[in-house]
Amino acid sequence: MVIDNVKIQVKAGDGGNGAMSFRREKYVANGGPDGGDGGRGGNVYLKVDNNTSTLLDFKYKKEFKAENGKNGEGARCTGKSGKDLYISVPKGTIVKDVDKDVVIADLCEEAQEFLVAKGGRGGRGNIHFATPTRQVPNFAEMGTKGALKNIELELKMLADVGLLGFPNVGKSTIISTVSSAKPKIANYHFTTLEPTLGVVRAKDNSTFVMADIPGIIEGASEGVGLGLKFLKHIERTRLLLHVIDVSGIEARNPVEDYYKINEELKKYSQKLASKKQIIVANKIDSIVDKTLLEELEKLCKKEKLKLFKVSAVTKQGLDDLIDYVAKELKNIPKEEFVEITEEYEVDESVDQEWFIEKTKEGFKVYGAPIERLMSKVNIFDVESRQYLQRCLKNLGIMDKLKEYGLKSGDVIDIIGFQMEYEM
Repeated sequence: MVIDNVKIQVKAGDGGNGAMSFRREKYVANGGPDGGDGGRGGNVYLKVDNNTSTLLDFKYKKEFKAENGKNGEGARCTGKSGKDLYISVPKGTIVKDVDKDVVIADLCEEAQEFLVAKGGRGGRGNIHFATPTRQVPNFAEMGTKGALKNIELELKMLADVGLLGFPNVGKSTIISTVSSAKPKIANYHFTTLEPTLGVVRAKDNSTFVMADIPGIIEGASEGVGLGLKFLKHIERTRLLLHVIDVSGIEARNPVEDYYKINEELKKYSQKLASKKQIIVANKIDSIVDKTLLEELEKLCKKEKLKLFKVSAVTKQGLDDLIDYVAKELKNIPKEEFVEITEEYEVDESVDQEWFIEKTKEGFKVYGAPIERLMSKVNIFDVESRQYLQRCLKNLGIMDKLKEYGLKSGDVIDIIGFQMEYEM
C-alpha cells in the first residue's frame, strides 16, 4: 500500500512558566526575588529518512506533539527546555500549510531538516520584574504556547527517468531487467499498483534512478483509473520513456496509444507534456502485425522522436537504450519543480493587534498582546495590578478608551478580568 498524501497536525511544546520565588538574605526586602525563567518548548522538525519510502506511518497517527518546557524554580534556576521532536519523512516530500494554503518546504535532500513548528518561549521569573520602586514583585510570566500547525505531506518520487505507458505494455519487466527492482509482474492490467524505483547502471558506470509509474489510461488527468494518484509522480523526472506495445497481441494501436497518453499529460500539466520523450517499442520478439511498428516509425520520424525497438523479455535492445538515456541525462539539468512561498515564516511575527468593544457596562479589551500581558499579571497583588495599568497606558489602550468616551465608573473588561475606572 502506498500512502502518498496525508494531513497531520503538529504541536510544538509550550514554554514553561517563570517562577515567583524569594530568597532569604539579610538586609534584602523579603529576601529579594530569585524566580528563574521557564524552559523553552520543544520544536517540531521534519527530517528526511532514507529508510522511509512512503507516508504509510501517518495513516493511523495524525497528531504529533513536542515536549513542553519545564517551569522555572527558585534560586534563579531556569526550567529545562522541552525535547525537540523529529518526524521522519521520505525523500521527495512536499510540505504544505493547510490553513494558509501555501507550500512551505520541498524535502528532496538526504538528511534534510525543516523546522515546521517552533516551541513557545519560557516565561520570565519574578527576578526580571524587580525595579527600584517595585522591589518585591509578586508575579512572574507564563510561558507562551508552542505553534500548532495543520500540514499536508505529499510524496512525489524523485527519479531521473519515468516509464510511461498504458497498463501491460511491459514497463515493470523493463525496470526489473535493467535494475534490481522487483515489481510484481503478471499478464493483466494494473498489475503494478504503486510506483517502483530502480537504480540503473550504464556501460560508462554512470547511474540514474528509473521509476516504473503504474499504468495511466485515458481520462487519468480527471482521476479515471489510477488517475492523478500517479501522474504527479512523473512531474520530477527529467526524461520520459514512453513504452508502447507493438506486438499487436492485445489489438492495441501504437500510434493511438501515443496520442492518448500525451493528451492526458497535456490536460494534467503543460510542463509535464513538454518533457523530452524517448519512444520504446516493446515486445518486438512477438510481433503479429508488422504494420503497427511501421506506423509508429512514421510517427517518430514526423514528430522527430528517438525510437528504440526492444524486447524486455529477451533483453534485446535494452543496453543501447540505457546507454543513450545515460548520455541524454548529462545534458538535462535537474529542475526545482516546487515553488516555495518565500513570505512564509515558521517563527511568525508576534501579533500586536488589540481591539476595544463597547459593552453595556463599559468596554471590553482583547487581542493577542492583551492575552500575553495578562499571563504576567497576578491580579491579587497590588504592584502587579499597577504594572498592568502602566502597560495598558504604554500600549495606547487607555488613550484610545478615552477617545471612545471612557468615563469614571465604567467597567473595563480585560479578557475576563474587570476593573472600574476612576478619574
